[in-house]
Amino acid sequence: MQSQRLDSRWGRRSAGVAFSVGVVAVVTGAVFALRPIAPVVSLGVLYVLAVVAVAVVCGLVYAIPVSVGSMLTFNFLFLPPVHTFALRESENWVALAVYLIVGVVVGELATRSRRLASEAVEAETLRQADAVKTAVLHAVSHDLRSPLTAIRAASEGLDSPAVQLDAREREALFETIRIEVRRLERLISNLLDLSRLEAGPARRTPELWTVDTLLASALEQLGPEGDRVETSFAVGVGLVRVDGPQLQRVLVNLLENALKFSSSTDPVDVTVEGDGGRIVVRVRDRGPGIAEADRERIFDAFERGTTPGPGSGLGLAIARGFAEANGGRLSVERGKESIGGSTFVLELPAVEEGATVSH
Repeated sequence: MQSQRLDSRWGRRSAGVAFSVGVVAVVTGAVFALRPIAPVVSLGVLYVLAVVAVAVVCGLVYAIPVSVGSMLTFNFLFLPPVHTFALRESENWVALAVYLIVGVVVGELATRSRRLASEAVEAETLRQADAVKTAVLHAVSHDLRSPLTAIRAASEGLDSPAVQLDAREREALFETIRIEVRRLERLISNLLDLSRLEAGPARRTPELWTVDTLLASALEQLGPEGDRVETSFAVGVGLVRVDGPQLQRVLVNLLENALKFSSSTDPVDVTVEGDGGRIVVRVRDRGPGIAEADRERIFDAFERGTTPGPGSGLGLAIARGFAEANGGRLSVERGKESIGGSTFVLELPAVEEGATVSH
């Protein structure tokens, strides 16, 4: 480990020295090229550019040697008598002294500006991180509080000796606890999935699946709420090669979103059909619909559109992330005016015929 640190340190120093020498060489070439059209003494100010560049990129530790080295280079190559460090005219001494002072001062100012800019970037990064934390807390606080409140109320009812419950009522309270626990598990899974997606491309284990198997597993995870989902499959829908758990998460989030924005008496329609080498899954709800301006924004984390409803705003962001990680595409289209609501469209590449499901 210490050897690696030393190698890294020497690498940075070597890069700094190489950059410093390169910048001085470039400015020296520019002075050579401009000698026919400008007084040589006035061209020495170009070396200040080298000092500034090195101070900004590498810091004052490199800028001061560059300032001194530039002064010596300018003296040796351009001030008479050339190819010596002697000077004949006193004005050349003054010019070099002024140049050295200006170079050091400008280098210090450039270094300080770089430091202030770096501190400003760090402060902005911290501010954004705090804003994200605040957004997460605001977004999930209600989703955490509601199931916890329901679980506490149901458990207190079961535990209270003052409340007389028959078998059916006790089973209803147990079912409430099971439903709310599953809701908490999905929320925590969403938060973990979002952190994985933001950390980089989602790792996946692609296998052959039938869409009906994926959909059945998603409905099972929804529990009793899944009974409101009505499915329709076209004839001859093929297979997909995807990461099963990730696609199940996509379907669960889409279905949960549709159920959330539909009334308890309205069904959620799911249709599956093949379309030119792709399998298209449409999830249609009976909710208030999505404004045109929100069609893309609702797929951002913690966004719930201009007419927000319940939820943390995570489900659709995770659904799109996992869909794209598996070669698919997730979008939303306008629902039918006679029915209302919205239709989410999941497109997945179909596998050629003849493939065999591996599970």
